[in-house]
Formats: sequence, C-alpha cells, structure tokens
Amino acid sequence: MVKLLDIAEVAHSTGMAASRLRFYEEKGLIGSIGRRGLKRLFEASVLERLSLIALAQTAGFSLDEIAGMFDETGRPRLDRVQLSAKADDLDQTIRRLGALRDGLRHAAACPAPSHMECPTFRRLLKGAAESRRRRWVEDLG
Repeated sequence: MVKLLDIAEVAHSTGMAASRLRFYEEKGLIGSIGRRGLKRLFEASVLERLSLIALAQTAGFSLDEIAGMFDETGRPRLDRVQLSAKADDLDQTIRRLGALRDGLRHAAACPAPSHMECPTFRRLLKGAAESRRRRWVEDLG
C-alpha cells in the first residue's frame, strides 16, 4: 500500500509553505494524486523529489531547468553536461566572491587615509563597475 501524505504533512516534513507546494504543482514540478477533503494528497515519494528540487535550486538552477530534470514518469533524468556546466558556473562565482571578500577585507584594514586613495580598493570599484556593465549588456542581448 502506498503511503499518502496530505499537503500539511508534506509542508511539515519539508519545511516548505503549502503555498510553495501548490506553486510547484502549478509549475508541474510535483503532482498530487487526489484530495482528502480540501487537502491535496501526495505519494511519500514527493519528499525525495522536493529534496532534489531544493538541491537544484541551491545550485542555481531555474525552475524551468529543474522541470527538465524529470522524465515523463517523474523519475529524475539528470543531464551530466548540464550538471558539469553548472559546477563550472559555481567555480566562477566562488572565485569572484573570493576576490570580492579579499578586497573588502583589505579595504577594512587598509592604512590609506581614504579608501579612494587605496589602489586595491580602486581596483575593486573598477571590477564592480565592469561586472555591472557586462550584466547590463547580457540582459539587453
């Protein structure tokens, strides 16, 4: 016999709001199998699926990308090339954030009379401006 959980039980087990679960269902990420009164019912396997969704979101995948990670029967279908590309993106983000952290630590301890007189801080400002400009151009394209 398949164990069924109502939406309140799923919300409690996952720490997710019921509204998020309903949104995921609307997006086709999860599916209820019926109702008990007014409450949606889910198979217990939805908990593992929600864990995979949470992991993918933490890694930076969009909900549309996550939806493509499941086959028509709902089983995970992970594209190894896509996973590798996301790992590369994360490596780049880690490097960028590490450089930003180091620059901020330097600025906090810099002996220059003004941060604007500190060459390291000025490089940090220049890098931030270039990054903002690149994102703006990418958003246009």
